[in-house]
Amino acid sequence: MKRSIGTRTEISSPTAPAITVKNLHKSFRLPTEQSFGLKQTIFNRLRGIKGYKEQKVLKGLDFEIKQGEFLGIVGRNGSGKSTLLKILAGIYYPEKGEITINGNLVPFIELGVGFNPELTGRENVYMNGALLGFSNAEMDKMYDDIWKFAELEPFQDQKLKNYSSGMQVRLAFSIAIRARGDILLLDEVLAVGDAAFQQKCNDYFKELKKHHQTVILVTHSMEDVKRFCTRAILLESGKIIEEGDPHKVANAYTKMLLS
Repeated sequence: MKRSIGTRTEISSPTAPAITVKNLHKSFRLPTEQSFGLKQTIFNRLRGIKGYKEQKVLKGLDFEIKQGEFLGIVGRNGSGKSTLLKILAGIYYPEKGEITINGNLVPFIELGVGFNPELTGRENVYMNGALLGFSNAEMDKMYDDIWKFAELEPFQDQKLKNYSSGMQVRLAFSIAIRARGDILLLDEVLAVGDAAFQQKCNDYFKELKKHHQTVILVTHSMEDVKRFCTRAILLESGKIIEEGDPHKVANAYTKMLLS
């Protein structure tokens, strides 16, 4: 039996949608028991024991994101949001279906990946910038703004292991927003920092919306969906059950939680 393998294609077109998703499926195999050694594994297979169960996470998603849209993706824990996000980012590949990415996509999923706790904040800024494709000269120009935005200027020469987790995320976010991208993929980044820092984040996203930057925001905050998004999608058990006006989708999500 031939198995259908999903595809992820990157293109560059001024007129095509930013992202097109067709019949997207994704499953994971979860082990149900341990097999000790090759002999036990073979014995289990002869008895028809798989040793795993298949969990279907995404079940035939179809949607399109236009250039310049600020799309919100919402749903309860386990609805498939994070899996979808990682497939769009290229971390996972679909087992069935097609994804077409039009332009350069920058994921803000796990902020601070690549940070070294034994290096100073200053050293980590340059290292993280290099991972994003910036030269030392480019980092020199944006260096002061990074620290000012993160509100961490006094801690530049302290080792990162002495930073709190919140400080690390603020620094990582301040670096990440300098990345160049046609499409931004965001996962709950508005939740970082105190009230003053969150206001800075809000102002930044207002600018993105104002300049028609293509953004995908996965969030549990219906306030952010209503405030920033031009369209939204509600996932439940790996399927889209509501799509369209962000206020309507946010209200449907809230009603679902209360039911």
